[in-house]
Amino acid sequence: DKVIRVVPESERETQILKAAFNRLKVDMWQPSSTFHIAEGTVTDVRVPQNTSRSLLPYLQQANIPYMILISDLQSVIENQTGSRSHRHRRSLSEYNYEVYHTLEEIQSWMYHLNNTHSDLVHMFSVGKSYEGRPLFVLKLGKRSRPYKKAVWMDCGIHAREWIGPAFCQWFVKEALETYQTDPAMRKMLTQLYFYIMPVFNVDGYHFSWTNDRFWRKTRSKNTRFWCHGVDANRNWKVKWCDQGASYHPCDDTYCGPFPESEPEVKAVAYFLRKHRKQIKAYLSFHAYAQMLLYPYSYKYATIPNFSCVESVAYNAVNALQSAYGVRYRYGPASSTLYVSSGSSMDWAYKNGIPYAFAFELRDTGHFGFLLPETLIKPTCTETMLAVKNITLHLLKKCH
Repeated sequence: DKVIRVVPESERETQILKAAFNRLKVDMWQPSSTFHIAEGTVTDVRVPQNTSRSLLPYLQQANIPYMILISDLQSVIENQTGSRSHRHRRSLSEYNYEVYHTLEEIQSWMYHLNNTHSDLVHMFSVGKSYEGRPLFVLKLGKRSRPYKKAVWMDCGIHAREWIGPAFCQWFVKEALETYQTDPAMRKMLTQLYFYIMPVFNVDGYHFSWTNDRFWRKTRSKNTRFWCHGVDANRNWKVKWCDQGASYHPCDDTYCGPFPESEPEVKAVAYFLRKHRKQIKAYLSFHAYAQMLLYPYSYKYATIPNFSCVESVAYNAVNALQSAYGVRYRYGPASSTLYVSSGSSMDWAYKNGIPYAFAFELRDTGHFGFLLPETLIKPTCTETMLAVKNITLHLLKKCH
C-alpha cells in the first residue's frame, strides 16, 4: 500500500478525484471524507497495492500531479509495532512514555498510578464500551478544597491517531513528576481538577493494534450492513448528521443511527452534562494537521466569547512553537479545517463549557497517522506547553 498526496488545482480535477476515490474506495487520511475535497485542498489517501496499479496511471493520464508520501506502508507499520518484545517492561516505574502502548498496557498503567499516587490520582470508569470494556478516566489534582473548577481532556476518539493517547499519558507523567518542583504545575493541580481519558474509543484502539492499523471508528455492529463502527466525533447531539458527516454505515465519517448511539459517546456526554458547572475547558486530542481548533465546527459563525478564546489559542500556539519552532495554525474548525457536524468540541461548547478546543497534533502528512516513536517526545513536549498555557489562562479572568 502507498500513501499519496494530491492537491486539485481546478474544479475539473476536484471532480475527477472525488469520482475516482469514491469508486475505488480508498482510505481518506486527510480530509476525512471525499466530501471535503475542493480546489486547493491538500488530500492524502492510502491506496491499496492492487488499486495503485490502476489509480496512479489514471492520474497521470488525467494530468493530475501527485506525490508519494509513503511508498511501502507495510514496512513502516512493521518498524513501529514489530519490535515490541524488547520493551515489554514489567515494572511500571520503567514505563516508557516514548513508545506507543497497547490498550492493555495503558489500562494497567492507570491502575498502577491509581495505587501508587493516590494523593493526586483517582481512577474511575464512566461506563462501558460497545464490546464491554471499561471507559476509564483519571481524575488528577490535589484534594485541596471541596469545589474546584476542572479541565476535561480526551485522547483517541479516532482509533488510528496513536499520538493522542501517547500525549494523554505524557501529560499525566509530567504532572506527577513536576508537581513538587514546578510552581505552575503545582498551581494547576492545586486550583483545578483534570479529568483525563487516555483512550476514548477503547474498542477501536484495540482493533487498530490487532486487526487494522488504520481503523478510525468505534466497533459497534450495524444490522442492515456488514460494516462496523461509527465516527465517534460525528455522533454528538449538535447539528447531528448534517454537513461533513455521512449517513452510510460503511463510511469513515458515519454519524451513527442516532445521536449518542455509541455507548462511549453517551457515557462521556452524560458525565460532562453532570459536571458542566464545574468543567471550564474541554480539550480533545487528534491527529494529524498541526492545528488548534475551536468552535464552531458545524457552521461558519463567530462564537460569543470569540475574543477570549481567540487570544487563548494565539498564546497557546506561540507557547507550543517556542519549543522546536513547529508552527500550528489556529482558528474556528469550520474555516481552519473543514465543516463537520456532531463533533464533541461543538457539543461541549454548546453545553456550557466556555473553552472548547481540539488539537490536531503532528505532523502535516509526511508520516500521517504513522508518526514515528522518536517524535513522541518532541510532540508531547511542545503540546504540553500549549496545554499549560491554556490551563493557566483559565485561572485568570479573560479580559
